[in-house]
Amino acid sequence: MVRKEGNTIVSNFFDFFLASLPKLLEGFGNTLLLTFVSIIFGFLLGVVLAICKIYGNRLISGISIGYIEIIRGTPLIVQLFILYFGLPRIGIALSPIVAALVGLSLNSGAYQAEYLRGAIQSIESGQMVAARSIGMSKFQSIQNIILPQALRISIPAWSNELIYLLKYTSIAYIISVKELTAEGKFIAADTYRYLEIFAMIAIIYLITTIIFTEVIDQIEKRVHIPGIGQYKKRGMRNAM
Repeated sequence: MVRKEGNTIVSNFFDFFLASLPKLLEGFGNTLLLTFVSIIFGFLLGVVLAICKIYGNRLISGISIGYIEIIRGTPLIVQLFILYFGLPRIGIALSPIVAALVGLSLNSGAYQAEYLRGAIQSIESGQMVAARSIGMSKFQSIQNIILPQALRISIPAWSNELIYLLKYTSIAYIISVKELTAEGKFIAADTYRYLEIFAMIAIIYLITTIIFTEVIDQIEKRVHIPGIGQYKKRGMRNAM
């Protein structure tokens, strides 16, 4: 009897999983969209901010520092509320998905700027002097000598940002973005099976995190330059 009841529970859970999967995958698609678009635009913004902070004049460096401190010093959810609920007050209306993409990108850019800033400043200052001495301009020295090394050094911190960003996308449901967590909440509200549905969501996030960690670990291993930084295989403890 106990075995029969156990089989029934497993069967019911499996049926529920199959019935919920299409909606969860639809939400997961939006989660991946938010993650990848935000990490890319955040990276581009972070590079600009880091370079401006280190090599810009007093005004440009001050603007960069001010932006980074404001973004890092305020909650992401407040930034999303300003973009989605606040901007319409001045005539700028963004759709939920666009507001989430903009907010996550701007937020990630500030953090990535600090990762890159630390990586750039860890490179021997003599390399810039040497590059300038052979006729390179300041921009060419940064582009061809400093930045390629800094990008390699910052991969571990950048990988953590990618995983954090994957999980931060769940906040976007607050502004009506139908990402993974939001779809799960809708299903749970209809079925009252909160334990099962959020367990499924946790497993999806966990599997995705493991995959991201392994992929970036392989990238770091391939681009690592002996003598620059210290390559060390990361585990889930660092990723999480």
